[in-house]
Amino acid sequence: MTRELLWVSLPDQRPRRELYYMSLMGDTHVTALARDEPVGDLTWIPSTYRRPIKRFIEAGALAWVNELRDQDPEEFDWVASLELCSLVTGQASRWRRRGTGRRPLQAVVTWENLANQPIYRVPPYRQALESCRSAELLLCMVDAARDHLLENRFDDAVIRVVKPGVDTQTFTPAARPAERPVVAFVSPLAENKGIDRILAAMALVRRQVPEAELVVAGRGPLEPMVRAAADTPGSGVTLVGGLDAAGVADLLRGASVFTTAPRPTWKWEEQFGLAYIEAQACGLPVVTTRCGSNHEAIAPGNDLLDVEGDDQVEALAAALVAWLTDPPRRRRQGELNRAWVTEHHDLRTQCRRMGEAFGEIERLHGVR
Repeated sequence: MTRELLWVSLPDQRPRRELYYMSLMGDTHVTALARDEPVGDLTWIPSTYRRPIKRFIEAGALAWVNELRDQDPEEFDWVASLELCSLVTGQASRWRRRGTGRRPLQAVVTWENLANQPIYRVPPYRQALESCRSAELLLCMVDAARDHLLENRFDDAVIRVVKPGVDTQTFTPAARPAERPVVAFVSPLAENKGIDRILAAMALVRRQVPEAELVVAGRGPLEPMVRAAADTPGSGVTLVGGLDAAGVADLLRGASVFTTAPRPTWKWEEQFGLAYIEAQACGLPVVTTRCGSNHEAIAPGNDLLDVEGDDQVEALAAALVAWLTDPPRRRRQGELNRAWVTEHHDLRTQCRRMGEAFGEIERLHGVR
């Protein structure tokens, strides 16, 4: 019997993430309310949003989906959405209680790792958070999200943790390890992802490894900074812009090391970082700074730097130089990284485990 699941998207939700995972769970038909056509084998209902302010994005978006009111709760076994504080999550909680017939179960997917998330103090987001206390499944993408839920006094009986996966058939190692000393940065070009620190570190790297290159993939507010570096003769920096999954995989296969340097903000810490496991699936060692719960995405043996302050750029540079100048070590760590991702973060395996979490809750409630 096929599970009928209604997914209520955020207005600017990233593709190939949570909704895509739901579509791959098996024995599940997903109907998605979304602004843009999603990736996956599902039914798409093009949707519009009431959004009085566009300043905030993703889970913080002040937005409600209009087309939810047109859906009949009795046609679905589940309604699901992303993050406890998102207003569409609160909207879904109200919607499923509409009418007198059968009510779908509710699932909320969360990556949140800040127990004292400041946005929870704002009334509409706080109301959405409180509405989740009646949800039957809180599906955590990281262990830290479970800790966050428990600290906010949610019932452990409805919490399940299933780590995200990547397509290990798309993200594969190169047939032959890269010989050129290329460092890859794949992430939004924003201050919280640390591209400024990587640019500074690469200037130090090139003093010891003059032929070292930095290839940057991404877009964001610091793009002019990266473009200026790329336009500077002798910088060794190349900006390739936004890439699809296949493009990212090709970039990684041509690199020797992957790096980022995230830093926390007032309402965010790195939660996981899918780019880390994509890079490791391609057999690259990782150099990054410890931030939030990104340690959950990094296999043993890589460089997760605890250095803060003025010494951080020098620490990044030293770690990058160590990998770039030791091909045998890169190869050994790359093989370990690939095996670790295959075991713990294969996309199909992890989506099957997500489906098992839904099935377990269904059995507890005597449905399906």
